[in-house]
Amino acid sequence: MAHRVPTLNQSAVELKRQVEVERDGEPFLVYREPAGEQRVVPLTGRSRLVIGRGDAVDLPIEGDEMVSRLHAELERVGGAWVVTDDGLSSNGTFVDGEQLQTRHRLHDRDLILVGETGILYRDPVATPAPAATRTPSGGPALPTLGDVQRKVLIELCRPLLGGRSYAATPASNQTIAEALFMSVGAVKANLRALFEKFGVDDLPQNEKRAALAEQALSRGAVHPGDG
Repeated sequence: MAHRVPTLNQSAVELKRQVEVERDGEPFLVYREPAGEQRVVPLTGRSRLVIGRGDAVDLPIEGDEMVSRLHAELERVGGAWVVTDDGLSSNGTFVDGEQLQTRHRLHDRDLILVGETGILYRDPVATPAPAATRTPSGGPALPTLGDVQRKVLIELCRPLLGGRSYAATPASNQTIAEALFMSVGAVKANLRALFEKFGVDDLPQNEKRAALAEQALSRGAVHPGDG
């Protein structure tokens, strides 16, 4: 089965792997194989990458019959990465839902669709586009956050940021309260609002915090540099 959004419902292990690669500050790609295994492909040291099926490509996508043997090409031009199809594929190449007609300069969190397989382009040092004008990873737009909510969210995710060892769980309410000089009650109130905004409020209570941290990191609401 092909996967259009490679970060959808990703595991904590998959999220951690991406954050580790982000720390290098170099662009990379994320996609899923038909069996469901997520792959992270660093672009460090490359100037060109061919996507398709078979052995003659740099990023082989097997099991998706809508992917051509030579489907699309990524090339580094003037310090930026661009994607082209140039008639290579039978079914076209799309970026954020728009079919390529010419070469397209890639921006952080552009979702490239080849066949039925989505390939997420990440550039950790790029300035993120405003949430109001961008839909990260092909998913829903980021919710609007107040200043305090954003600070609480960063502190929640802090154990996963800044080169520290990964904690088993996101930061506790007490830890967040001490870092922000807030009461624990105020932290809980802000987290309840964040659970709702990120669509995890219906999860069991013991899963909400980890799910919120995963959503915040995978959708770009919190970046490694925030740590």
